[in-house]
Amino acid sequence: MWGIALMFDKLKRKALKRQTDKNLENRDLSQRNEPLKTIGYLVDEVIFQDFERLYDFSEELGLLRKNTTVYTFIELKKKAPSLIQNQINNRHFTWKGNINNQNANEFLDDPFDVLVGIYTSKNEFLDVMMSLSKAKFKVGFAGADERLFDLLIDIDLQDFDKFKSEFIKYLRILNKI
Repeated sequence: MWGIALMFDKLKRKALKRQTDKNLENRDLSQRNEPLKTIGYLVDEVIFQDFERLYDFSEELGLLRKNTTVYTFIELKKKAPSLIQNQINNRHFTWKGNINNQNANEFLDDPFDVLVGIYTSKNEFLDVMMSLSKAKFKVGFAGADERLFDLLIDIDLQDFDKFKSEFIKYLRILNKI
């Protein structure tokens, strides 16, 4: 039983990787230099759980709460229902690499001026979501798949103040704020 489940998991991850590669070929970079008016955060819940800090930080950037969206991912080992609306898990991905979650698809269709991927290693699920996103400018962290991002920040995510100062510095350099 476990052998079959492991085989399907490997097939799913391989399909997600292929889907990511395909999505990267079709990315539209024409609006990459738009100023910051909307921001999205795609967060690995294993790494970061204080979502209110992200909303507060967006307000520090001069954004209204309605122009900020936080979407989270958690990998489930067993079936467990979740009442969290802006959350996706590995069970929402088909073995062909498609996403069966309406809220996630709406999040990915939103053309954020900036999308921040808060995860620090290659993660097939989050990678395919980043590659599917219609965001104009994508920011990630060192250790993630660099092909997905326009800017990679090399800091420890546990030091949120350092993240904020580095992020603001680069947004200013890029004339986004």
